[in-house]
Amino acid sequence: MKKTIGEKVVAFNKQLHYSGALPEGFEVLNPFFDNPETLTVMTAFYEKFYNDQNQRKFIIGINPSRHGAGVTGVPFTDTKRLEAVCGIEMKSAHTHEISSVFLYDVIENFGGPERFYSEFYINSPFPLAIIRKTARGGLNANYYDDKDLFQTVKPFMVQSLKDHISLGLDTSEVFILGKKNAAFIEKINREEKFFDKMTVLDHPRYIQQYKSKEKELYIDKYLIALNKK
Repeated sequence: MKKTIGEKVVAFNKQLHYSGALPEGFEVLNPFFDNPETLTVMTAFYEKFYNDQNQRKFIIGINPSRHGAGVTGVPFTDTKRLEAVCGIEMKSAHTHEISSVFLYDVIENFGGPERFYSEFYINSPFPLAIIRKTARGGLNANYYDDKDLFQTVKPFMVQSLKDHISLGLDTSEVFILGKKNAAFIEKINREEKFFDKMTVLDHPRYIQQYKSKEKELYIDKYLIALNKK
């Protein structure tokens, strides 16, 4: 029998491993190795919302944060929203992630998680958490924060994008979260010709941190972009 999208995503996540070099001061965290419950809740999520073979549009983030997908294994989903909205409890961790707050406001306005996830698949070109080591511990880092970091992880990112697309995604239009992220994805897309059209949306973290008074306006921007039929 043909695998569902959910089964393919779970298989992809289970084999996810970065063994390449990294510039000094950076480290990659793999949530699927760090906490056994992450695999359990991630599997439950994809079994619940991706239990079919339907084509979906691709929404591309940057790379997971330590408090969102870095814990739950589900992009832009902290443990609060995983339980309250998606109905999946995580017992070993409790996280609040501001990007998750905004995205789930969009999801609610879109018609709820069942409808949203039946039409969209979210992931990142670098699907593992990156941290920059400091004297005080680790800080979330983006793959583009350092020129050497991007060049080092770029082959892995290109392969990850190929793997995501091979799940059966619609490549006629892709939605990219974050303008800086879009500039780098555009570079890759020029070389690889993955997507026909790129639609760029402000990143949920930026909106929550700097534009929270205009949040409704940004939710509308997302809904207008995503609701095109």
